[in-house]
Formats: sequence, structure tokens, C-alpha cells
Amino acid sequence: MTLADELRQLLGNDAVADDAETLAAHSGDKWFAAETPEVVVFARSTSDVSKLLKFASQNKIPVTARGAGYGYVGGCVPVRKGIALSLIRMNRIKEIHFADAIAIVEPGVITADLKAAAKAAKLFYPPDPASMKDCTIGGNVATNAGGPRCLKYGVTRNYVIGLEVVLANGEVLRTGGRVHKNKTGFDLIGLFVGSEGMLGVVTEITLRMLPLPPARATLSAAFFSAAEAAEAVQAIFAAGFLPASLEIADHFTLEAARRDLGEMIVPAGNAHLLVDLDGQEESVRSEAVAIRELLEKRKADALEMATGEADCEKLWALRREFSNSLRATGLTKLNEDVVVPRSRLVDLMEFAGTLQTRHGFQIACFGHAGDGNIHVNVMVDRYNRDAAVRERVDRALDELFAQVLAWGGVITGEHGIGLAKKRWWPDATSEVVRELHRKLKQALDPHGILNPGKFIDPESSRSRTPSKFGID
Repeated sequence: MTLADELRQLLGNDAVADDAETLAAHSGDKWFAAETPEVVVFARSTSDVSKLLKFASQNKIPVTARGAGYGYVGGCVPVRKGIALSLIRMNRIKEIHFADAIAIVEPGVITADLKAAAKAAKLFYPPDPASMKDCTIGGNVATNAGGPRCLKYGVTRNYVIGLEVVLANGEVLRTGGRVHKNKTGFDLIGLFVGSEGMLGVVTEITLRMLPLPPARATLSAAFFSAAEAAEAVQAIFAAGFLPASLEIADHFTLEAARRDLGEMIVPAGNAHLLVDLDGQEESVRSEAVAIRELLEKRKADALEMATGEADCEKLWALRREFSNSLRATGLTKLNEDVVVPRSRLVDLMEFAGTLQTRHGFQIACFGHAGDGNIHVNVMVDRYNRDAAVRERVDRALDELFAQVLAWGGVITGEHGIGLAKKRWWPDATSEVVRELHRKLKQALDPHGILNPGKFIDPESSRSRTPSKFGID
């Protein structure tokens, strides 16, 4: 009997697929690497996940959970083959409660759908990853996803107040709940949020909601250089303002957008700054006017100001298309979501230019200037076809990450480690930290079946394994 046949007996025919098309569709994410699983399971309930993990644990079969597959670091590549566990059918918004200010959702809920449902209930779910129309809440929890509004509101972890998690042996753990303060034991929620599917499979999430801000304003400004735009960011903070978002883009990013979207849509200049404000109408209006005056004094060009959701989104439409415009160049886009102390923002943009000159790759920088989380996109020709090119890219990234770490920064702020950053995991952490990760993994997943082959890779998980990713 094949693995697929055994799983059909366990879970039913409609929950299991092993045709070539479905296997290929569940072999990777938005990163370049892929591995074909032996079978795909579409969970419909916590019970399905529990039965599957109990079976997989008993038989020591790898299980790689996935949401919509919109990650950027190969986090859901089933490196050890085995079972790809899709949670996309677990997509119910179980409850939105205005008085309790919570939402209870399954992991397959699309982030933008939750945000829209919350808004309809006069509530606000702030995390807004760029892929929010495609990515799932479960994937956001796995990577502790962020977005532009992290500056004012924080990341996914700041909104998760309850979890239901199926452990590797099939046991169901519930931690937290619908209250906004809870100090009952260790912070198990914090342990699972951002764990990249290696400690358990999340099957239900309780999220803290905020009151819906009644007013919004957006300012769009162009500058002669990225350094001038970055200096304007510091000036906004120095004046005592805390915008919801502060986004920056460099010359190469804007040029790609001009080629892709048209000259009329993209403001003139070599750097672009977006400032988003929200809150009560009077305060938003007065802050927007004050920040506009501040930007005018710093010689911003093509300065626009919008109020109201619809007009603000028109200005944001350009920002949301930056990634697609960079992909439209035909080059492979390697999106490195590094974070540096905010005082190093100008240094990072200048260092990216140095790397470009030294290694010959175009580099596009854009992202969350307000919290130092800049997406340094290395744009590469023949990346997937030429091993020598990949080696040159790794050398460039060696330099980038070494400099970021030397400044007290980190190698990932949103996307996670996955496969893409496994090479630099030892550089980014101490042996004490890595050993603690290994002990936690061993305690919760003693057979190493959950998302094996990533940055925590116990020896016990090496039995069913390709090595083409250079991970053995």
C-alpha cells in the first residue's frame, strides 16, 4: 500500500492527492528552490491535522505545513519529501466580536479578507504584509509577518492572544484565549509565532483587534537622493511624529516602476517617500499639514497629500507594485529583508550601492524606513541557470549580512530563515542560542518530522533526504 493509500484510509479520499500537478504546486513558495513531496494532504479540521501528525510521528514521515505558498525564503519547501500539509481549506473566520475586540480564525484565512471583515465590524487588524491579498493568517503566524504599519502598530506577534496548535505527536495544545492580558505560565504563544512550522501546526488563531481609526492621510514626496529621503525620515521623528507607516524607495526601484507602470504614474526624482497617518480626523489633518510643511522645508518635490481611504490607496498603489515592477525587469529578484538600527538607514542605502559596484549586480532598496527594515533586492541574471552566478551572489550576501550584523542589525525582519538564509544562521546567532533552539525542537518534535531540513536540522530527520539544497 502506498503512503497516499494509507492516508486516504485515515483521512478520506478528498483530503489526499498525489497527482503530478498537485505535487508540483506544493513543492515550493516564491523562492527559487523546490522539492516534490510524496503526497499532499488538505486538512479540513484540527482533527485531520491531529490524526495526520500522530500517523506521521509513529512512522517518522516528514510533514511540511504550508498556507498559500507566498513566502520568500523557501520556508515551505518539503526538503525531505514526505507529506505537504496544506491548511488552505481551513479558511473560516469563526468569530469577530466587537465588545471583546477579538477575531477567531482558522489558518487558511487570507489576510486581506480578515482585514475587510474586521473593518465591516468597525474593528482594525493592523498587520499588512505586501502580499496580504494572497497570504494566509497561518503563514503570517509562522513567519511573524509584518508590513508597513509595523512602525506604529507592531507585527503579527503583537496581535496573537490565543492559539490552538497540534504538536508533532498529534496532541492538541491550546494556549491563551480571548482576553487581552494573560500571564499564566510561560509565553507559549511567543514560542510558536515565528517558529516557521518546526514546533507544531497552528489550527486556530485568536487575534486582538483595535478600534478602527476614523481618518487617514497619506503624503507622497520625491527627493534627489535616497540619503535625503532617509534624512527626512529622521526629521519626522525628531519633530515628535509617529506615522503609521514610513516607506522609502531608491532610484533603481523607481526606474523599474517607470518602465513597468509608465512615467505618468511614478513621481519624478531618484527617491520616494510615503508617509501614512491615521487616527481622529482633527489630529490627522493637523499632523498631515505639519509634516507637509516639514517636507517642503527639506526640498521635497512632487509633493502630494491625500485624505480618506480611497485617495490614500491611490498613492499606495505605486508602493504595492514595486515588487512586481522589479520582477518585470526579467531579472531574478532576491529579496533580503534586513533590519538595521534606524540611525544606520543612510549607511545601509549607501552600502548597497557599494555592493552593486563591487559585485556587478543591480540592487534595489525599498521598504519600511521607519523601523529600519529595508528590502535589499539583489537583481540577478541567470541565477537559476548558472552556479557561478549563485556563488557570486552568496559572496555579495556574505558582505551584506556581515555589515548588517556589525551595525547591530539582523538578517531577517519579516520573511524568516527558511532555506534562503540557512547559510547565515550561524553568523546571526550564538552557539548558546542555537543549542537552545535544538533543545526546544527536540522536546516538541523528537523525531524531527516537522518541516525538516531548515535551519534546525536534527540528525534524526536525515533519513528521507535529498541534498541538492546544500543542507546536509
